[in-house]
Amino acid sequence: IEHRVFLINQFAVRPQPQMGSILTKFKDRTDKRTLMVRNGARVLKELIASSHGKYNPYRIFSAKELEIATNNYDERKFIKQDSTYKLYKGFWQERLISVMKYNESYSDSACKFSINNIVYAAQMDHKHILKLIGCCLETPIPILVFEYGEYTTLRDRIFGAPQPHFEPLLLKHRLKVAMGIAHALAYLHVGFPRPIVFGNLISLCILFNEENVAKLFDFSESISIPEGETHIITRSRFGAWTYSAPEYKRGGVFNEKLDVYTFSTVLLELLTGQSTRDLLRTHGSVRHLIEYLKNYLQNNRFTEIADPIIVQDLSCTETEHQFQACARLTLECLNESP
Repeated sequence: IEHRVFLINQFAVRPQPQMGSILTKFKDRTDKRTLMVRNGARVLKELIASSHGKYNPYRIFSAKELEIATNNYDERKFIKQDSTYKLYKGFWQERLISVMKYNESYSDSACKFSINNIVYAAQMDHKHILKLIGCCLETPIPILVFEYGEYTTLRDRIFGAPQPHFEPLLLKHRLKVAMGIAHALAYLHVGFPRPIVFGNLISLCILFNEENVAKLFDFSESISIPEGETHIITRSRFGAWTYSAPEYKRGGVFNEKLDVYTFSTVLLELLTGQSTRDLLRTHGSVRHLIEYLKNYLQNNRFTEIADPIIVQDLSCTETEHQFQACARLTLECLNESP
């Protein structure tokens, strides 16, 4: 009897390996269920409040499905990264996808960005906005799944080394990119009951698909303007500070004008082949940069500061006029609104 009691006590105080495995799996399932309920509730609450219940259906992925799709987030499948996330190439149900996984070391801000991204991306239906397919809610920070957009960012196409499988970005291609993104911004500003401000329009947030169509991407910092209001005042920092509109830097005024200003910085990079950050560093301020650009434009010398690839493409009067019109538009968008 004593021997049997000893064996029972040993079993009770020291679980067998098989029992330990079962308990671990049970805890894992419980944790995933808890996270799914918590994240799902937050997404649904904010999505309904933002969209008034009008949004596109999206698929809920399991964490395991996305691990398989990305080969356990193989770095060789890495497409692009930001300070808070990485975008991976994935393969799911015989189709290519883009998987956006946030950095868990930025847990508080990354979770907020992830949910905000789902909320706004789920409302989008536009040719020049990367389409949300679904998300995974059973991880501490939700993971997003988009249509495939591996064919580099606009920043890579402008500033990166020439790639043999990509044709040079001639003026006609750059104008096409600018038109597409302008249409996407107009859609955000007037296509919803409350204007949506993208908030972080930089060349790194524009991807290309296999048809070479530019797609706006990453709604991490987007905001809707409240009904009856023309703007919001915030002291929170949104987007890349270098690319922020002067009125936002000065008084925290956040509205569609912020997107117009940052759109001008994208135009400037398309035309000059130089980063806005470098141009501002050289000229010291937006006002001095505008004076510099205006001087070249008014004296019909803008081609002197244009990207050489564009200059080679100015083969006729029509393209010259298109180039000059785009340069004037860049200056108008850079100017601070009255």
